Amino acid sequence: MKFKFEELRIWQKAMDMGEELNKVAKSFPKTEMYNLTSQMIRAIDSVALNISEGSIGQTNPEFKRFMGYSIRSLAEVVTCLHKAERRKYINKDEFEKYYADSYELMNMMTAFKKSIK
Repeated sequence: MKFKFEELRIWQKAMDMGEELNKVAKSFPKTEMYNLTSQMIRAIDSVALNISEGSIGQTNPEFKRFMGYSIRSLAEVVTCLHKAERRKYINKDEFEKYYADSYELMNMMTAFKKSIK
């Protein structure tokens, strides 16, 4: 027995990214604990959380709304990645990998949102 969101590739990918970026954010300097570290962790976790919450809603418009929240949270993650690279907390290769992963997930989520009737 499973919840329907557990079958969604976007939820699975968001969960994987969440765990990976959680480790990355926790490696930032301690001075960022209540700033960039916390913001990045909350934003990446919000991606999967909103997908799951929206999927069990009563209506498709409600699901689309939660997908919008999820997409906006992922955009926030991308901004955190830019800040982390500028502050030299991650290197260029790490940034490019996480940016590409985010871009792929963003495209998947946008297509999924459009498919909800």
